[in-house]
Amino acid sequence: MKILGTRTCSRGKSLLTHGGRRELSSTATRHITTTTPRANIPQSGHSLLHTRRLLAISGPDALRYLQGALTANIEANTSRAFFAAFLTAQGRLLHDVFIYPYAQNEKILNGHQAWLIEVDSNQAENLAKRIKRYRLRSKFDLRVLPSSEMKVWSVWNESVENTQDNPLSSVDRGALYAHEVASCIDRRAPGMGHRLLLPGNMKPIVDSNECSESEYRVRRYMRGVPEGQDELTSEQALPQESNIDIMGGIDYRKGCYLGQELTIRTHHTGVVRKRILPLQVYGVNETEPLEMVYDPLQNFNSESIPINTNILPCEKKGRSAGKWKAGIGNVGLGLCRLSTMTNATEKDEVSNYQVGDEFSLSWFHEESSKNSVKVKAFVPLWYPNSKN
Repeated sequence: MKILGTRTCSRGKSLLTHGGRRELSSTATRHITTTTPRANIPQSGHSLLHTRRLLAISGPDALRYLQGALTANIEANTSRAFFAAFLTAQGRLLHDVFIYPYAQNEKILNGHQAWLIEVDSNQAENLAKRIKRYRLRSKFDLRVLPSSEMKVWSVWNESVENTQDNPLSSVDRGALYAHEVASCIDRRAPGMGHRLLLPGNMKPIVDSNECSESEYRVRRYMRGVPEGQDELTSEQALPQESNIDIMGGIDYRKGCYLGQELTIRTHHTGVVRKRILPLQVYGVNETEPLEMVYDPLQNFNSESIPINTNILPCEKKGRSAGKWKAGIGNVGLGLCRLSTMTNATEKDEVSNYQVGDEFSLSWFHEESSKNSVKVKAFVPLWYPNSKN
């Protein structure tokens, strides 16, 4: 099962659309969205991420504190930004973050080594309070940066290989870095592009389309990349089930950090039975899709599906096969039981999935009648044990 980018014909219709009208169920209410991304997501683009916010931490003990709190390793000579997570003492996920080494703005640094922490914008204040609560006698300064001071951008160019030496194109690179505060390759999945921090109202000076954050979300969902509290429930999600490990956010060689015990034990002796996977929704009377195709032209908005709606087998009786997490258009993410919804099990687990098995989502939206759709999980090629 191969994850594809958006494919459209001359009218913008998905090549895998079956028929002109999409039937969701006999009782479903159709929901038309007015914020649907364009049918053909540009291969080269940049998006301002309103859902991300920055904290600045600096001081003589900042490094030691971060080393004891993050799932990834951080050292004094760390020069690259990286993806990581904060965990609870019980090993549950608190926040998915990017950490940027920073050594330019004296207003932030106060003369000390410093880092910028990128986190879900709705959780920035909560993370700051938690850091201050558990700082003990550590000496460092911490503040939440207003969005007017610094913003997070995603920049991508799928026609150019993303490497540390060539994050975009050689033509764009000089302009891109002219005003940047910090940057990094987004290594969570192939094709995620480049992350860029810019001051104030500056925009990336690149030859690409400015895209909405919804289009950035579609790119994430197609690759199976969860982000933020809406998709990674704080104090409930496990880091491996949330793909933090395969997105490069856990260093299993690292020494002691908060939540390490369960994380290491799961890695060495446990089995990861559930993971976040890309999902495609389709009508109850439609044919099961063979490959994942984003089709914003269907008259349905998966954003109306409540978070954590159970994914249930259509024919077999049994326990939930997973939970819906987020979506836009006809694609989204879900926490899926691998042995039930896919053949990509881990370690010695045996898959019960058979070709033709179908799954559904059912829910009530406010005072409307029952809504139902079918849903199919896809396993990206970059996942461990992918059998695509």
